[in-house]
Amino acid sequence: MAAELVRGQNHPLTRTRLEIRVSAGRPVVAGATLADDRGAVRGPGHVAHPGAPALPGLEVPRQAAADHRLAVDLDAMPEHVHRVTVLLALPLGTGGPTRFGAVAAPYVAVTGLDGAEVASYTITGLDTESAVTAVELYRRQGAWKVRAVGQGYADGLAALFADQGVPDAHALAGAVHQAVAQGLARTVAPAPSPADEPQVRAAATAGQAASPVPPAAPAPAPAPGGPPGPIDYTHPGRQAPPPPAPAPVAGPGGGPAAPVAGDATGWSMDERLYNQVWGMFEDLARTAAAYRSAVDFADSRMEQELDRVLSDPRSRIGGQADAARETAAAKHAALVDRAREALDRDLVQLVAESEVVEPALPATYAGWDNPCWHAYRSPMEIPMAVRLGELRLPESDSVGLRIPMLVRLPLERGLWIDAGASDPEALADADELRARAARVATELVARLLAAYPAGEFSVHVIDPAGTAAGALAPLADAGVLAAPVARGAAGVAETLTRLTERVDLVQMAVRSGAVDALPPGLDVAEQLLVVHDFPHGFDDRAVTRLRYLADEGPRVGVHLLLVADREDAAEYGPLLDPLWRALLRLTPVPDEHLADPWVGHAWTYEPPAIPDGSAVLRQVLAEVARARQERGL
Repeated sequence: MAAELVRGQNHPLTRTRLEIRVSAGRPVVAGATLADDRGAVRGPGHVAHPGAPALPGLEVPRQAAADHRLAVDLDAMPEHVHRVTVLLALPLGTGGPTRFGAVAAPYVAVTGLDGAEVASYTITGLDTESAVTAVELYRRQGAWKVRAVGQGYADGLAALFADQGVPDAHALAGAVHQAVAQGLARTVAPAPSPADEPQVRAAATAGQAASPVPPAAPAPAPAPGGPPGPIDYTHPGRQAPPPPAPAPVAGPGGGPAAPVAGDATGWSMDERLYNQVWGMFEDLARTAAAYRSAVDFADSRMEQELDRVLSDPRSRIGGQADAARETAAAKHAALVDRAREALDRDLVQLVAESEVVEPALPATYAGWDNPCWHAYRSPMEIPMAVRLGELRLPESDSVGLRIPMLVRLPLERGLWIDAGASDPEALADADELRARAARVATELVARLLAAYPAGEFSVHVIDPAGTAAGALAPLADAGVLAAPVARGAAGVAETLTRLTERVDLVQMAVRSGAVDALPPGLDVAEQLLVVHDFPHGFDDRAVTRLRYLADEGPRVGVHLLLVADREDAAEYGPLLDPLWRALLRLTPVPDEHLADPWVGHAWTYEPPAIPDGSAVLRQVLAEVARARQERGL
């Protein structure tokens, strides 16, 4: 059971490869220091921050964000390192809060690589502080522990570094904030003022300036009024991948590096590919934001120039007005054309990378049309993630660029396949939309079954009226379900009772530290409950039990996948609103409803699609069934 720490409390660590997850509600800077047995940090080379994010056994994020994940490998720490201190700071010069007392209390969790939480700490009691040491991992008599610290500093990072004995603490604090500012400038460049000369600013695409700085440290955007510098459009930090990934090859004429599959940080090829895919997602988000920002600036500038000229009644008509309109339109077109050129260069590079990465993806990351599925075998261990579909933006439609949507395993949120029409013109036939939703649910269940070793993932299905029998047939025919599909009110009640009792038993065992005392026949595998056509067939008691599973189930390995039209549940009023909010909404047809955490783009989600006439789904399920039979399941 995860420990909820208070200031000063410690907790033993039984794992050495960890993630430290930070949630602050507002963008914060995350970093860490490495100290010796006396608690002293030997120098700036022992501080990981956005300008220098990687140290032996440690990697921190490269930019300010509301949520962070820091990777720690305690076995890879140098011998002299006895303390890893995680620090948080508010970014300077962004117009945001300048003290932690003005934001929600930051939440820090130490987890395993599987997402299982080891310890957590909510940093309360902060006021004027702009930097804080959150938690520390420390070595004592050969064993590692985590301690909740929560020490704040009103004078910011400089005071924090000085307190830890870092030489030239003020210079290091300035370097950290400069790296963060450069990253923000690269994300969406500020629009020039109307008084500037007509020139397209380097609207910070997804790349980093080609300047002599470490690959992980983003270079500053060109100064207003200055010419845009040469841009390298590869993802930040992916130009010098760790072994054994091959080094990138420079493009013709010293241009962007040739894409390489696995050209990202990570402990394994699967982890590097996972990070590379989400690096591409981030790149597309930023380059689209830069393009939109440039176009918005061009529109605004043209309007302001026309307003200035036409505000004088003497110049509203005649040749002078026509010339002003033509000049403003020409400037507008030039600005948009330059922005489009930068966007097109980014898209070409991302398409080239996608063409290299997609064929290299392992089965659970790959599309159904990837040949790797034909050689699929039941895995020996759980992968990092599973693919739930694809994501795209309007700017990428011209080149057909799609980014795989990868979600970490085990699932942190349940899934909801929305069988309701969000766009009435997209698919007029409600019955066909429901049928597609059921097919998408079946394909996602097959992917989840294929991702887990045999016997470590059990699937239960409730289909009260039997309306999804055709879509669910591949699962039922392959014999990969934990029990026959539950139908009717009795089947709904029996399945929900069985799963709620399992949640209760596991919770009690975990709380009492008596996991070994669980009944021998209890299925300890991860559980997935698929509910089709919810809430049909559910009475008030069944709805309450489903709410309980949604709230308590994920903590003990019980997850939900609903296939439902939310309007059908309107009779329950606001009772089910928390349920819908807790689930990740997916759609059976392309739909713009997902937003990224950086710039808030509305991404179009496309569900996984099996090629027409392909037998890949039944082949994969047959392999899952074979592996289960070998284990006597």
